[in-house]
Amino acid sequence: MELTLSRSANPMTPSTPLPIPSDQLAASHAAPLLRVEGLTSAYGRIQALKGISLELRGGETVALVGANGAGKTTFLRCLSGVQPISGGRILFDGEDISALRADKRMRRGICQSPEGRQVFGPLSIEDNLRLGAYTQPRQQVAGDLERVYGLFPVLAEKRRLPAGTLSGGQQQMLAIGRALMGRPRLLLLDEPSMGLAPLLVEEVFAVVRALKAEGMSIVLAEQNAFAALALADRGYVLETGTVALEGSGTELIGNEQVRSAYLGM
Repeated sequence: MELTLSRSANPMTPSTPLPIPSDQLAASHAAPLLRVEGLTSAYGRIQALKGISLELRGGETVALVGANGAGKTTFLRCLSGVQPISGGRILFDGEDISALRADKRMRRGICQSPEGRQVFGPLSIEDNLRLGAYTQPRQQVAGDLERVYGLFPVLAEKRRLPAGTLSGGQQQMLAIGRALMGRPRLLLLDEPSMGLAPLLVEEVFAVVRALKAEGMSIVLAEQNAFAALALADRGYVLETGTVALEGSGTELIGNEQVRSAYLGM
């Protein structure tokens, strides 16, 4: 399938936008911000990824869709550096980061909101957010906190409470906010709608749409295939660790195989 790019303005942009690197805003026609070539990874004898290749240009949103066990989470963990790769390579802004430690990838601007939220329950909401900014200059943290609170007002209201007292949806907001505190050049979102009620799913996706409208580069791994593909510039369908289909979000939504297998149509 031919890859196409279709971007549209979104009226839900936050009143105080999060900072997007200026080089990222102008990168849509430049070399890819992210290029993955023949990526393989395994858990012991189980081969989880079997030669995945993918590209993302600055400002794009790329969706990864597929069933449980398809390799979506493993792929994002490989990008962030918490899962080792066994073959292929990862290029970020032209640099081969395949062997780079996770903390050094974060310092280069690759920030992840993980599957299952993984917030620090005993710590306050604000302390969780501050942990996401540990690589950033101290003088900008206060301003970035207010920007995150603007995106997620409920976190501002409860900022002094332990994170473990939040509902599942609020913890998801906290996980995304914590990733944003690292001022990502590439934001990795792993199953942000998992386990959420429909109204909360829409609230989370509204924030993702707003970040996309600002020009943030996003890789979104999501079982809610329709929601992910509807906002993505391009999508990749993963099956048992391989790329089964790729194309624009619109193309994949219209593909009969995708509609039958993942959209329930």
